[in-house]
Amino acid sequence: MKYSFSVASEREGTNAEKYVLRKELFGTDDILPVWVADMDIDTPQFVLDAVKKRIQHPNMGYEEVPSSAFMAQIEWMKKEHGVNFCLKDMFYSHSVVASMHTAIEAFTKEGEGVIVQTPVYPPFFHSVLKLNRKLVKNSLHVNEAGRYSFDIEDLKAKIDENTKLLLLCSPHNPVGRVWKKEELEEILALCLQHNIIVFADEIHADLVYKPNKHIPFASLSEAAKNITVTAIGVGKTFNMAGFAISSVAIPNKELRERFMKAYEKVHFAQGSSLSHVAFETAYKEGQKWLEALKKHLHVNYTMLESVAKKYPQFLKITPIEATYLAWIDCRGMGLRDKALRHFFIYEAKLGLNPGISFGREGSGFMRLNFALSSAKMLEVIKRLENALQRMELDKHKLGRI
Repeated sequence: MKYSFSVASEREGTNAEKYVLRKELFGTDDILPVWVADMDIDTPQFVLDAVKKRIQHPNMGYEEVPSSAFMAQIEWMKKEHGVNFCLKDMFYSHSVVASMHTAIEAFTKEGEGVIVQTPVYPPFFHSVLKLNRKLVKNSLHVNEAGRYSFDIEDLKAKIDENTKLLLLCSPHNPVGRVWKKEELEEILALCLQHNIIVFADEIHADLVYKPNKHIPFASLSEAAKNITVTAIGVGKTFNMAGFAISSVAIPNKELRERFMKAYEKVHFAQGSSLSHVAFETAYKEGQKWLEALKKHLHVNYTMLESVAKKYPQFLKITPIEATYLAWIDCRGMGLRDKALRHFFIYEAKLGLNPGISFGREGSGFMRLNFALSSAKMLEVIKRLENALQRMELDKHKLGRI
């Protein structure tokens, strides 16, 4: 079957977060929102059809997550990513952030250290601070080409006897890295040496562009599997965040029991009848749709690359290996973070995530979600190019004064 992403359903008036919050976050409704990480691409029809079929049964009472749903995910992870989980390893969660909070509660005490590798998705450091743990900041290293890597020497210097947990973003949001096996093995060696547990947020695992390949942290070795809590799900892959269903895989029995104590305090329950059906269907029927989606997303990304190449004095696009989130180096504009945000809102009329929100290392950067239909992506490119052209003209005029 051929899938098309040329157009998508309009989301204004549907209570979509990225549209409803425009006024609150950007001060105006007159923008195209390209911030929060969900797609302006329709959720797959085969998922919606399965949900419609479930609705034919008139009872929507409590349900357990069916073992068939978890088994569909387990088979997907084995086939697509080469990692083996068992049914007993799996927990339901409504979100990765909730899972992260639970892991911090389960594996650390107040005042103990949690490693966060910035710039990174803001809940990583917000979660640590809200729970009164010590934030151990291990900033990523970036080279002249804009490629990020782990700073292992810095990490070695910051680990002490009170460092208990590492929050790993893999693939990385927002810098778009797919960590290579040898990079992850360096992290693993340190964690094993210092008895540090790893919470691996792998929610973007399926959104990897060739020739890159996602390596689940738990797949590195048996020792790795025994210290890893893996968060995975369908929300990003199939644009299903609204179903509020993800999962956590914990192969080690002792870690499972510790996680369960914190998990039961929250009362996660088991999600909704409709989310169970959607989750299972996505994993069973979604492979071909996903391949088509990734091709479309990469075309969108190359459009952004073209703009950056046209205006290299203003923009540099960080090389992307995964996710649909472009990490744009805007330091060439010569604007402070507040003015940079103002430029995108009022000149380009686009709502992006300011890079500074991902940590101080993100100063001068912006994050743009390019998971859009072809039609909407063309509009984003048009707005961005027009704004950059005006900036170039203004600078040229100033240069002649």
